[in-house]
Amino acid sequence: MSSTWVVGETNADGSLAKISTELATLARNLADAGGPTPVGVVVGADPGRAATELAAYLPRVVAVAAPDAADHAWAAVAGDRVAALVGADGPGYVLVSASPDGRDLGGTVAGLLGWGVLGNAIAVTWADEGPSVEMSVFGGRLLTTSALNGGRGVITVRPNAAAAAAAAAPGVVETAAPPTGTLPAVRIVERVAEAEAIAPIDEARVVIAGGRGVGGPEGFGIVEELAKALGGVVGASRAAVDAGWISYAHQVGQTGKIVKPQLYVALGISGAIQHKVGMQTAETIIAVNRDPEAPIVEFADVVVVGDLFEFVPALLDALKARRGG
Repeated sequence: MSSTWVVGETNADGSLAKISTELATLARNLADAGGPTPVGVVVGADPGRAATELAAYLPRVVAVAAPDAADHAWAAVAGDRVAALVGADGPGYVLVSASPDGRDLGGTVAGLLGWGVLGNAIAVTWADEGPSVEMSVFGGRLLTTSALNGGRGVITVRPNAAAAAAAAAPGVVETAAPPTGTLPAVRIVERVAEAEAIAPIDEARVVIAGGRGVGGPEGFGIVEELAKALGGVVGASRAAVDAGWISYAHQVGQTGKIVKPQLYVALGISGAIQHKVGMQTAETIIAVNRDPEAPIVEFADVVVVGDLFEFVPALLDALKARRGG
């Protein structure tokens, strides 16, 4: 049986991205259910660190040094190299993240190999003849289950589709000579760091999110207070981001981040389907809204019908009193 490849992504400092640990765990779970052997692939200017970290999750990781990845768009460089390696090794399936880079890489690999693609998977399980891929479509209104024809293809997977868990024993890291690229490299002319960098909301255990109901940018002050009191991070609905009240880095939903915290508190968020897609898998959802018929009422675990500017200060006072001032 052919293998399943997991293409690892790296952070700016060369470490392995969290989503790649989730993909590796997913590939291992597929193998345990009867699927192909999982193999990791890391392509980068200096792939050593990320490859070693990925080997904590997979039995075998291939590190491919591609010096041009340092000053060129990574997805194009890595996609080109992965496609060339796939042609030589012949894995059946390639798993990549549904991040912007991951989607670009997946499309590059599929285009060069002529393979099919299933995108934005929220769950992947092993069936009799291959992976069964569950996807959320039409803004989260429908869930579909699909398969790939021919025993091969590319699957892009959303964050939090699997809980990362290291293997019982670390795997081995091998190096492979970088194959010659066939695509023109896209040179990076400028890098811009986000001015309001925050802790990644898709990794947070507690998310306090504000929506249109906070009334404006100043309304996020109380959201930040509650997040600080509960040891969480600040999230936001698309409506609040589109209004310019808070940066896109905080956006939760179909066009933002997919989060899976232990606690999600929605302040002044109606809970439209596009937002629900991004947070519905939270363990506990608390909604504070003046409208008892808001969509979020249907799926929240606890609903507070009232003014968030009255409720949150009272909650903060209660938390303060409980902690002895």
